[in-house]
Amino acid sequence: MQIGIAKCRGSQWLAAALIALSPSAPQAAANYQIYVSNERSGDVTVINGSDNQVLATIVAGKRPRGIHASPDGKVVYVALSGTPIEPPPQLDAQGNPIFQRGKDDDDDDNAKSDKSADAIGILDVAQRKLTGKIPGGSDPEEFSLSKDGTRLYVSNEDVKTASVINIVSKKVEHIIPVGQEPEGVATAPDGSRFYVTCEAGGDVYAVETHGYTVVGHFKVNVRPRSMGFLPDGGIGFIPSESTGELNVIDTLNLKVLKVITLPQRSRPMSVKVASDGKRIYVSNGRAGTISVLDSRSYELLNTISVGTRPWGIALSPDGKRLYSANGPSNDVSVVDLASNKEIARVKAGNSPWGVAIVSGTP
Repeated sequence: MQIGIAKCRGSQWLAAALIALSPSAPQAAANYQIYVSNERSGDVTVINGSDNQVLATIVAGKRPRGIHASPDGKVVYVALSGTPIEPPPQLDAQGNPIFQRGKDDDDDDNAKSDKSADAIGILDVAQRKLTGKIPGGSDPEEFSLSKDGTRLYVSNEDVKTASVINIVSKKVEHIIPVGQEPEGVATAPDGSRFYVTCEAGGDVYAVETHGYTVVGHFKVNVRPRSMGFLPDGGIGFIPSESTGELNVIDTLNLKVLKVITLPQRSRPMSVKVASDGKRIYVSNGRAGTISVLDSRSYELLNTISVGTRPWGIALSPDGKRLYSANGPSNDVSVVDLASNKEIARVKAGNSPWGVAIVSGTP
């Protein structure tokens, strides 16, 4: 009898585990949606936060990458580029990209690029469709929004600039020279500055948002991909992909306070800070993991296994879930942050790149 009971309990446990890893696993009520840009299939996958079901696939345009929601949640913006996808550059012993003498690695790409495809796509959340495009400068990769939602701050990877775009007029208002291969863009919590990280030389530029002038710049190790902040904005975090590090930044004095070595094989791309400021989450690329760090001691608290090469990540509005875009496996990992476990894997398009959360959606 006891053996039968044990078998029954074992079967129940197995069934529960299989349900938990299913995209349709029940969750606590969640009034939000997850938008995922798919770089190779040219579309955006929309996922329901309450049950992990795919609600729509929106055709966006060529090479969608950076993706962010407007402050009111009515629109999602996505960076589109006609520059062909190329393999990562060859690196030297210090992790620096190797360029041929007298040319950038983008020179050949420009000859093959479809510049008519370069834009910021406008996705209407209610209609779940592309409703327009905004000129985004040359080869827009990433961007952030002003705190009032009226401007886009865009990295233009192939021309070493950042663009300030007026959303209402759909005009580029300012072009700001920065370093080689600008990638990440992040707006400070108080909106007074935005920061641009440049892959090739590890340069990071701070631009004030009153007159859009560069107020300073500093260096980190190469291939800085993104930036996150503690809620008060005084401390920032920038991953260096090539060296597997997370840089702790004094955002006022523009200097590196500490360099954290991430777990072996980490190639960090995206960094997010919990809304309460207690935890830092870093996607580790080819390591297939998410690192969880204490935001004060910088201690590594957990390493969470997810899909293949997690790239962009986002946190749910209630702070209970993390979503990672897994490029080569063409899916999105759903992570429960109470248990620090992947609880579901949702199929996306071809080569998911970025993740944005839209709150208050049915």
